[in-house]
Amino acid sequence: MTAATLAEELEVSERTLYRDIRDLIASGVPIEGEAGVGYVMRRGFDLPPLMFTEGEIEALVLGARMVAAWADEELAKRARDVLSKVKVVLPPRIEARLDEVSLFAPSFHVPEAHKRHLEALRKSIVERRKVRFAYTRADGQSSERVVHPLGLYFWGQTWTLVAWCELRADFRNFRSDRIDTLQLADEHFEDDPERSLATFVARMREG
Repeated sequence: MTAATLAEELEVSERTLYRDIRDLIASGVPIEGEAGVGYVMRRGFDLPPLMFTEGEIEALVLGARMVAAWADEELAKRARDVLSKVKVVLPPRIEARLDEVSLFAPSFHVPEAHKRHLEALRKSIVERRKVRFAYTRADGQSSERVVHPLGLYFWGQTWTLVAWCELRADFRNFRSDRIDTLQLADEHFEDDPERSLATFVARMREG
C-alpha cells in the first residue's frame, strides 16, 4: 500500500505519515524499511495495551456496532476503522472472537432524522461554532434558534443536543430529530464557565 493511499485513508499528509513512522521506530516498534522504498513490521509484535479479554472484546464490538447504527456516517466509519485496526494487532485466538461476538445493534429501524445533523453538530462542538436552526417542540410550536452547542447525549432512541440558547439566555435540550434547516455559523463562541457543559451537568445534579 502506498504512502499516498495510507495518507488519504488516515486523512493526514504524507509528511505526517512518514514522521509518525519515524516516531514509531524511535519508540522501539520493529519496523524495517525506508521512505520511498517501503516498510514492514514482522508478525508476532505485541502491543500490550491491546491484549483484551474476551469480555472486553464483546464490549468493544457491541459499542462499535451501536455507533455504526445510531451515529452519523462519518462516525460510523471511524468505529469500523477502530475494529479493523484492533484486529490487525490481536493474537489469533482473540482475533477470532471479533467475528464471533453475537451482540448486535440493527440500523434498519433508525429514522434518518435522528442522525442527519449529528456530524455538523459534532463539528460545531469541537470548533466552538454557533449554530442556527429551526426547532419544532413536541406541541408543534416552531421557533428559530441560535445556540452554542456543548454536548450530545444518546438516550437509546433519540439524540439530544445540550446548548446555551441565545433566545432563552439559558441552557436548553434539543432533540436532534426536531431540528431542521441547520446551519453552522461563521461566528465562534467563547468558553464561559457559566455557560459550560460542566455547569449544565452540575445544575442537573442539584435537581
